[in-house]
Amino acid sequence: MTTRGPTTLPEVLDHQRTACARLGSTLYADLLGATIDDVAAGGPCAAVLRPHEQEPFGSVLPLRFLGALHWLVLAGRAPGLAAHYPSAGGAPGPNLVADFLAAVAELAPAIEARIHRPVQTNEVGRCRALVGGFVEVVRRSGLPLRVLELGASAGLNLYWDRYWYDTGASTFGDPASDVRFVGGWRGTPPELGDVAVMVAERAGCDRSPLDPTTEDGRCTLRSYVWADQVDRLQRLSAALDIVVATPARAQVDDADLGAWAEDRLAASVPGVATVVVHSIVWQYVGAATRDRLRAALARAGAAATAEAPVAWLRMEPAGPVADVRLTWWPGGTMDVVGTTGYQGDDVRWGAGS
Repeated sequence: MTTRGPTTLPEVLDHQRTACARLGSTLYADLLGATIDDVAAGGPCAAVLRPHEQEPFGSVLPLRFLGALHWLVLAGRAPGLAAHYPSAGGAPGPNLVADFLAAVAELAPAIEARIHRPVQTNEVGRCRALVGGFVEVVRRSGLPLRVLELGASAGLNLYWDRYWYDTGASTFGDPASDVRFVGGWRGTPPELGDVAVMVAERAGCDRSPLDPTTEDGRCTLRSYVWADQVDRLQRLSAALDIVVATPARAQVDDADLGAWAEDRLAASVPGVATVVVHSIVWQYVGAATRDRLRAALARAGAAATAEAPVAWLRMEPAGPVADVRLTWWPGGTMDVVGTTGYQGDDVRWGAGS
């Protein structure tokens, strides 16, 4: 996906407002509608957002703005607005817009101090879409997996095999896990129970990795989940508990994904299937980084063998849905193995989906 899109601040805000409404966040759609009106009127939202209006569309300024404000709500610094946020135990009321604008005006310096941060959703729901790809790599290779995640944030999706999946036709993972995906696949779901999966190595990189063991890291992750999507917040909390309880956690390096992939793919690793994976990351990185990653994968693919295969598994936007694509080396074949909503809901599995 490229970073082309709306260019003016009102267009960018309206684009995100429409997306939030389509993806089930009435609260954020309403707040972005109020933001559009306030920007037009030159109010407090304009004062915060106008200095950033020349930033690329792919920097998702509206979500950074709402994430900064949500962090302040979760930190107890915006009690009037918290009364409207389900994430803080509230519910949207008739004074929502007034309390929202008052919070923006009062907390403008604190919002400005956080708005520069990139969006760090680390949406665990995307594992529902990716698990079929991981299992397919094992099915093709018969080998343990070496999982390398790009844009890993706090690394929660590196633990995809510690969660529980029940498609209705097959099951996979830890049946005692508190992160549970029951249903959510349309059509013919992937077969998850026909191979034994072992993860031999898991590692990731991110330009701004978060530490899931710290309160700041956990609060930051929660702040980028839309405040009225309580089920996502509950799933995030369960995933955090699993990762924090893991004795030897996967390392997430602070690194550019292109450079990191070059280093990790420089030499073949026999006896494992190396899987380079990312989800809703492509839009946040520049063309040079994307080209560097493609080149690193091409070199690794050229050197791949049956004893040291390489796979590129990614879930990235393709219009109103995200494609789940799997490129396999040796051979370099690419399949669209499924489609899904951006948060890993409504997975439709099968080549050419």
